[in-house]
Order: sequence, then C-alpha cells, then structure tokens
Amino acid sequence: MSDTPITTQPGSLKAEELPPQEGGGQGGQQIPMHRRAQPGAPVVAWMPIPTTSLPNCPPGLEYLTLIDQLLVSQKVELFEVMTGFETNNKYAVLNALGQQIYYAKEDNDFCTRQCFGKMRPFDMSILDNFQREVIHINRPFACMHCCYPCCLQTMEVTASGAPIGYIEQEWSLCTPLFRILNAKRETVLKIEGPIITCSCFGNVDFQVLSADGQTQVGKISKQWSGLARELFTDADNFGIQFPIDLSVEVKATLLAANFLIDFMYFEDSHNNNNN
Repeated sequence: MSDTPITTQPGSLKAEELPPQEGGGQGGQQIPMHRRAQPGAPVVAWMPIPTTSLPNCPPGLEYLTLIDQLLVSQKVELFEVMTGFETNNKYAVLNALGQQIYYAKEDNDFCTRQCFGKMRPFDMSILDNFQREVIHINRPFACMHCCYPCCLQTMEVTASGAPIGYIEQEWSLCTPLFRILNAKRETVLKIEGPIITCSCFGNVDFQVLSADGQTQVGKISKQWSGLARELFTDADNFGIQFPIDLSVEVKATLLAANFLIDFMYFEDSHNNNNN
C-alpha cells in the first residue's frame, strides 16, 4: 500500500451540497463536467464516464476501475444543527481530483432515526450523476453492545439488484473488527480500527488488511474537519485508500463499510438526542 496521503481535503469541497442532476443518460453519453445548482453557487465537477470498462462490470461501477482513493464528505444539515433532530444522512463521493463520482443518501423515517440513533437500520442509495442507483446498501437492525457477540453488525451491498458483497462485524471487546466478503461470502479483506476512535484534532485510521489479516493494503480514515464542524455537527469527512487492482465490487463494498463505520463510531458524537 502506498503511504502517500490523500491530498484533497473533502471538507474544502462543496460537491456534497448538490444531488445528481435529473434525467437519464445513454450508455455512451458523457457526463457534463460542470454545472451549478443556482446562480452564484460553486461549480461542481463530475467525473466523466470512463471510455473503457471491464467485462461484466455492473453498470455504474466502471468509475471505480482506475481509482485507488475515494473521498467521502457528509453534507451538513442545518435543520439537524439547529434542532438536534437526526436527519437522513447524505454524502458526496469524490475521486482524488475532487470530481464527484456518486451521491449517497439514506432512506429512513423520522421515528427510526430518533429512536435508534446510530444503531438504526437503514437502506442507502448510491446514485450517479443521472440519478441512477448504482449501489444499494441495506443495514438490518442489530444491537451494538460489545458484550453480546450474537448481535453483530452486518451489511448487504447490491448492484443492479444482485449481491456483490457483504460486511460482517467480528466480535472484539475493544478493537473494531470487520470482514469484507464477496458475493460468495468468501472473506477477501479485513478492517481493524483503533481502540480509541475519538477524533481529537487528528485523523482516526481504520486499517484495511489482507484476508489473513497480516498485511495492510489500505485504510479508511476519519479526517479531522475543523473545530467548528467537529463540535457542532455530526457531518464527517473520510478518505478511503485501497489497491487499484481490487475488483470494482470489493471497492464498492469498502465504500459501504465506510458508511457503517461512520454510523457506528462517529454519527451521534455531537447529538444529545441519541444519548
């Protein structure tokens, strides 16, 4: 794994404020590189459609073919900041150049968000620039108590209606541990987090390890977003690094694992409603 840090800081980008544009696109059509949400709004650059794609690549995942880094920036919800009521999470997913690749949005109801907080079950749609759902994530409800190994967290990741990967939490008393599984439920990667996941003026790194857990091949980093954002919101920024030759399905599953980590360890750290 390269030790080169992710150079683009997602906290400085504004792409997360804009959902994908409406309307469908044709397979050979190029995504417009820039557009504005309204006059005076920041220009948003979207990653162009790759000219080549792998055989049998699920539609929409071709963007991940030549990528070894992703930036995930959560949108700051003013209603949540002002009232303390949990809203559906929304994220922009960008490449290392700051071009937006996907727009992710949680689909949940008000009562579930307020009652279950970071433990809440949810569905999440990951959309491309044409509002086509390219990845779907399902998180069932499970208790998050470290003393109950029978109630561990899981996620299913699908593309075009077919499973492409799974995330399973492994029981550990102190250290966050997860397995990344392929569509056949074979372990392809592991994730190990630090004992202390508090972001105190620095990044929090979760190591992405080989299937045997012996070699670090990447990482998921909760990035320090600045004092004001950290104190008054639960909107987080993440960087994901992985080998460029990973399959697009595994890369998509790592992206889903990023969302699970955000919910489990960073979602309600600033929201008294969930205490």
